[in-house]
Amino acid sequence: MTQPNLHIQGGHLIDPANNINAQRDLYIKEGRIAGVGKKPDGFLVDEVIDATGKIVCPGLIDLGVHLREPGEEHKGTICSEAEAAARGGITTLICMPNTHPVIDTPAVWELIRRRAKACGSARVLAIGALTKNLEGKQLAEMGALKQAGCIAVSNTRKRMANTLVSRHAMEYARTFDLPVILCSEDPHLKANGCVHEGSISTRLGLPGIPSAAETVAVARDLALTEHTDSRSHFHT
Repeated sequence: MTQPNLHIQGGHLIDPANNINAQRDLYIKEGRIAGVGKKPDGFLVDEVIDATGKIVCPGLIDLGVHLREPGEEHKGTICSEAEAAARGGITTLICMPNTHPVIDTPAVWELIRRRAKACGSARVLAIGALTKNLEGKQLAEMGALKQAGCIAVSNTRKRMANTLVSRHAMEYARTFDLPVILCSEDPHLKANGCVHEGSISTRLGLPGIPSAAETVAVARDLALTEHTDSRSHFHT
């Protein structure tokens, strides 16, 4: 099915790759950009989209998506979440490994990949598990996960108490040139906190989370990252 030629007019175009941050019209032919600002010669417009007051930009990337499928389809499916993301301008989803089952084998990621491809809304990429079942005890098969297409590894918010396991996991990830996505937060300092610790949390009677819950954890992970010469990305 042929896609219509689009004229997106009046929008504020943001394109970092081409250093554009201004109001520009955009011309789309067969799903690809045919012209910016000036209509290309011979371009026949099938549909005009008024983007006045709106931002026109490349698709956004969500670096930490917690998909509910597989395992919790009653909350949402890959298709429903990918479609919702696309409608909000997010065209690439990076799936965290805490699905049910966990993405600690190529088979689980392959299941997600096939279903995401069949939906056709937003592209879905995966972060594989750093340890098996995210238990922080035994390292996952990172080589197999990378070969299957995982772009990074993480233990999500399941903090590994054993720093030796963390060290070995970072070293193992480095051998496959896989970035380690770290959610650095000390679970003991966080406890049952739900808001930032301060005068407002005290006044509202809500359990607070001290800033040290993050700084202590980040300091540890930075030291391990430097020691293992691995690549780390801190995810809030």
